[in-house]
Amino acid sequence: MTDTHARAVRFDGYGGLDVLYVMDIPMPVPAAGEVVVAVRAAGINPGEAKIRNGSLHTLFPATFPSGEGTDLAGVVTAVGPDVDGFAPGDEVLGWSWTRSSHATHTAVPAGQLIPKPPQLSWEVAGSLCVVGTTAYAAVRAVDAHRGETVAVSAAAGGVGSVTVQLLALRGVRVLGIASTVNADWLAAHGAVPVIRGDGLRERLLAAAGPGGVDAFIDLYGPEYLDLAVELGVPANRVDTIVVTDRARQLGVRTDGHAQGSTTEIMAELAGLIAGGSLELPIAATYPLDRVADAFAELEREHTRGKIVLVP
Repeated sequence: MTDTHARAVRFDGYGGLDVLYVMDIPMPVPAAGEVVVAVRAAGINPGEAKIRNGSLHTLFPATFPSGEGTDLAGVVTAVGPDVDGFAPGDEVLGWSWTRSSHATHTAVPAGQLIPKPPQLSWEVAGSLCVVGTTAYAAVRAVDAHRGETVAVSAAAGGVGSVTVQLLALRGVRVLGIASTVNADWLAAHGAVPVIRGDGLRERLLAAAGPGGVDAFIDLYGPEYLDLAVELGVPANRVDTIVVTDRARQLGVRTDGHAQGSTTEIMAELAGLIAGGSLELPIAATYPLDRVADAFAELEREHTRGKIVLVP
């Protein structure tokens, strides 16, 4: 990287980890309404792996060569025309809609950034957007109220770990579906751990008690939607972030990142972390050149919290 060049992750076609590489690119120049951010941290997400391997081609087609990455935090290095509120040297966090954050520098519309609270580490700030806004939208979608019982699948993952805590802050009784290894973490963060696997329906009913399960947030896959139906949860109180034909057939809600990505929600989430009310676990960090290793760890699944690139 030089003053005239940045480095960015690219892939030239759909495939496995071997299609990822890092290359020099011209240093981004901000257009009107944009700023250039020197990226200090950028989270990676399961959706990015699915875009890369082509399984989301119908919903989110890639054009090649493709960049990747949504989450970001860093320092403003240049400001384009018509930008108010940001200047070079400002520390910011936010998101890119153009798959460009897995890089040393990226140009981002100023309306997709907020100031980074000093209490947030770069790793937390740079991985907050996708999981935070997805969790926020899912919790809002099921309209959970104090005293109700809500089941959450994949409860200790990146989105799940935030979802559980947001529900607990509402005074909701959370049934966190996860593996045994994550039971203690869930219990310490306001959830009742319910171990996944055979017999899950019976364990959920026992944990819910006489009132049953009022709402269900699915963060893993369609089999949990059928489980929600078996538990008697109304379709309008089921939300999934894994949009499938089964979700459409059942008429459940599919609110997620797209519905939650506003600077107001980002600021609220960042404030909760800064104030100590919300924790975003960081599972691992990797340098940009080891992006394939970072995704290899992510794709083994069952990671608690976020994996983050630190360019």
